[in-house]
Amino acid sequence: MDVIIPVIGIFLVVAFSYLLLKQLNSARRTAYIDSYVFPQSVRNKVAETYPHLNESELDQVIRGLKDYFHMISLSHRQMVSMPSQVVDVAWHEFILFTRAYAEFCSKGLGRFLHHTPAEAMKSKADAQIGIRRAWRIACHRESINPHAPRKLPVIFALDARLKIEDGFHYELDCMKEPRSTDGAGDVGGGYCGSHIGCASGCAGSAGDGGCTGDSGGGGCGGD
Repeated sequence: MDVIIPVIGIFLVVAFSYLLLKQLNSARRTAYIDSYVFPQSVRNKVAETYPHLNESELDQVIRGLKDYFHMISLSHRQMVSMPSQVVDVAWHEFILFTRAYAEFCSKGLGRFLHHTPAEAMKSKADAQIGIRRAWRIACHRESINPHAPRKLPVIFALDARLKIEDGFHYELDCMKEPRSTDGAGDVGGGYCGSHIGCASGCAGSAGDGGCTGDSGGGGCGGD
C-alpha cells in the first residue's frame, strides 16, 4: 500500500501535466491561426475569381479560411469537407505558397494538412461524412444545436451571403416546403442544413445517426 500511493500520485501528476500541455498547445495554435496574415495573393485570387466582392466581403472570406483551419484543429485528425466554394478558392491559392503553407500547418495545426478533391475521395459517402463532421464542428464552435439549428454556421452561410454563383448554398430547413430533389440531396438548388445536422455527436465525431436524406454539399476535404 505504501508503494501504491506514490505511484498513483506520480500517475496523476503526469496525466495532469499532459492535459495542461495539450491545452496550452491548443491555445497557442488557436492564437497563431487568429493572428496569421495570409499572403496578399490569397486575397487577390479570390477577388479575381469573384470580382463582385468588396473589401469587407473579402475580409469575410479570409475569416472563413481561418474558421476552416480552426475546424481542422478540432477534428482529431479526421477528414473535414470544405463547406464553402469561395473559401476553397482561398485555400487553393494559399497552398501554392508551399513553404509558408507548410510552416502554417506545422505551427497552427501541428501537422501538414493535405488537400483532397471530392472526386479523389474513396466514395461519395466519404465526402458526406466529411461535410457532416464539418457541420457538427462548426455548430460546436458557434454554440448552435446541430440537430435543431436556428441559424447556419458562418462558413455554411458564406457562399449564399456573398452571392457565389458556383458556391454551396445551404438552407436552414428545406423540409418546411416540399421541393424537388435531384436524387443526390440537392433540394431546390440548395443543401439541407437540417439534414446534415441530424447525425449524432459534435466536435469532430464521425458518428452517423442513421439519418435518411442527408444532403451532400461541400467540395474538397482536408485530412
